[in-house]
Amino acid sequence: MVTRVRVSEITILSTRLRHYFRNMDCLDLQPPASVRGMQELQRERFQKSVPIPRLRVPESHVQLVMPLVKKFLLKMEHLHPVRALEANREILLHPTPVKDWDSLPTEELQQREVTKEHFIVSDLELSYENWSANEILKSVLPAEEEGLTSYSRIGHIVHLNLRDHLLPYKQLIGQVFLDKLPNCRTVVNKAATIDNTYRNFQLELICGEEDYQVETKENGVPFEFDFSKVYWNPRLSTEHERIVKLLNAGDVLYDVFAGVGPFSVPAAKKRCHVLANDLNPVSFQWLQHNAKRNKCLSHIQMFNKDGRQFILEELKKDLLKRLLETDTTSYSIHITMNLPAMAVEFLDAFRGIFKEEELSDLPSNVVYPLVHVYSFAKGENTKQLVQELVESNLGTTLDDELLQGISFVRNVAPNKDMYRVSFRLSHRLLTTPKEAVSVASRKRSGEEEDVPTKVKCV
Repeated sequence: MVTRVRVSEITILSTRLRHYFRNMDCLDLQPPASVRGMQELQRERFQKSVPIPRLRVPESHVQLVMPLVKKFLLKMEHLHPVRALEANREILLHPTPVKDWDSLPTEELQQREVTKEHFIVSDLELSYENWSANEILKSVLPAEEEGLTSYSRIGHIVHLNLRDHLLPYKQLIGQVFLDKLPNCRTVVNKAATIDNTYRNFQLELICGEEDYQVETKENGVPFEFDFSKVYWNPRLSTEHERIVKLLNAGDVLYDVFAGVGPFSVPAAKKRCHVLANDLNPVSFQWLQHNAKRNKCLSHIQMFNKDGRQFILEELKKDLLKRLLETDTTSYSIHITMNLPAMAVEFLDAFRGIFKEEELSDLPSNVVYPLVHVYSFAKGENTKQLVQELVESNLGTTLDDELLQGISFVRNVAPNKDMYRVSFRLSHRLLTTPKEAVSVASRKRSGEEEDVPTKVKCV
């Protein structure tokens, strides 16, 4: 069974829930203090009785009164602030701004025949159903430790990355999400760092169904895949969109680490010419599936190869044909390399990929491809470090003519950031091996002739 849910990264402290934080600032509206530290979910322990101010007015007066008290309404989960009460209607008010009758716009209310006699304070029974997932977790998890600040939503799956101090609460956290999030059927935790060949998440099922096949949408494009066997990160949806917006119909995209197609499929839908590659055979299968589903097979060629092999074979062959036989000033050529843990280590594959004589007859105004390579950088000055990573692995300095920009993508961990470095390939880079240019450039600068040590990303 596949659930259609728009993919998103959920930050629990979201603007949509601002009203509920006001609730949590009110001691009476917080879950009982006794639930703090609970590790096994006991829903009945959330019951409490709370004094709530309210107006009881005739049904005919509700439409007249509501504009005056709308900003004072009590809003909680599964709680309608206007309730039927025999022939009258009861309007529940928030206890923080409404302490007594005088807290309300009394003059305007009296003009509508609502007086102090219509105002009462009486107990309201609250239960587990009346608090959001965020409010439940804020009340249960240790107050002195950092709480659960965010999670990812991929179709019917909630993906967590729990810190060690939250692991004793993982079953409770999973059950709360199953209870509270619409269409959530599976809750998983990232079990280990991404260190396998195919760079997919290692998952631990916390709660719910062991069903990892999802259907989701990113930037309006539908995708399907098995989340347990491929890499998919909804935190990158904005970055995917940025790159796709750079492309126009007729442009060319070489996607070296394509995954299930978040760059390639939208580009092919825009009628770009796409060559997409991924080493993971499962990702490759879903890439084919997503291209077929989005009806863009006529604009995409797909390969299941190592990234270096793809560059040296498919990309090289197609690029040479385009450089020799087409007017490269009339369209753009882009190369995406989104494997941030190691993509920079493939940059030397472009060095000397062509022989000088192969490109000797190119026009002077030829436009070479624009490379978008992604990398992690850890330290104090991560932007400078990521440029050094690219330069070291490429074997050249990125001067103003080559470097098109360094863009921050996202923070991954404390002092660890992800960047996109965009640079233009050149005739010199494509026709001269890395070692030869490195030595020559050092001779010109008067430095020793040793080839610089390759810097690896972290």
